[in-house]
Amino acid sequence: MATECTTASAVPTTAAATAQTQAAAAGWRTPLELTLLGAIWGGSFLFMRVAAADFGPLPLVEARLALGGLILTPFLWRARAQFSPLLWLRIAAIAAVNSVIPFALFAWGAERAPAGIGAITNAMTVMFTVLVAFLFFGERIGVRRLIGLAAGFVGVAVLASGKTAGASVWPAALAGTLASVMYGFGINLVRRYLTGYPSAAVAAANLLAGAVLLAPFALYSWPARAIPAASWASALLLGVLCTGAAFVLYYRLITRIGAARASTVTYLIPLFGVIWAWLLLDEPLTASMALAGALILSGVALSQQRAPRS
Repeated sequence: MATECTTASAVPTTAAATAQTQAAAAGWRTPLELTLLGAIWGGSFLFMRVAAADFGPLPLVEARLALGGLILTPFLWRARAQFSPLLWLRIAAIAAVNSVIPFALFAWGAERAPAGIGAITNAMTVMFTVLVAFLFFGERIGVRRLIGLAAGFVGVAVLASGKTAGASVWPAALAGTLASVMYGFGINLVRRYLTGYPSAAVAAANLLAGAVLLAPFALYSWPARAIPAASWASALLLGVLCTGAAFVLYYRLITRIGAARASTVTYLIPLFGVIWAWLLLDEPLTASMALAGALILSGVALSQQRAPRS
């Protein structure tokens, strides 16, 4: 009897110890993975900067979509029975808005301005997601969020007015801002029309559908000259690491800590984008970039605040 009691009491103790160990592991793993994801996505602007001029925007985006989609294909294959022809049409339409157009805009901007410009404007995605939800889907927006949006727009104006090495960066800043607008629409469309399906499978379908849509235009504009090895390596890393592997990591984080906390990676992308460009491409951090980044990230912080309940 004593042995049975001892054994029985040990079970919950062991279970509690296991739970504590898992919680402790999650405690350090989550910030580590968020930092890693921010570093990876910040690196995407570096890779676009290196490869865009040799590939051209559309061929580079085609490589990114196709490679990223292939990495995520196993998730799609497991959930293939849930994907009807009608769902595929819906995914294709959303892919044009959420992947093809913004990726092309960022790649176009990467030909014309430092990598940090695209990374900073990418942070506007959170604010445009809030704005689109308010304007088109009836979600409430509080005073803090309005102030955050205003701060973000001022930040973009400051960024667009700046120069790097004597050259104006406003075309790239505008392209990055428009890409973030498209992301704002795309995220809201995904929330409303693609919920209830496995997230990683939807991401794979989105990338593959985008690759199919873009393929004729990418092939038509494919460069006639040989593409250097460094640009091929950048395109490979952009597709496999920054798109495919990063999505797997991102959805793991969403599953563990929720979408709201996982979205805080937005704060890290501009930081790493500027750091990688400075370390590896010797691109300067100008005063206008620093000020614009501070304004935009402050706006992102405010736009993350929930609207008050009635």
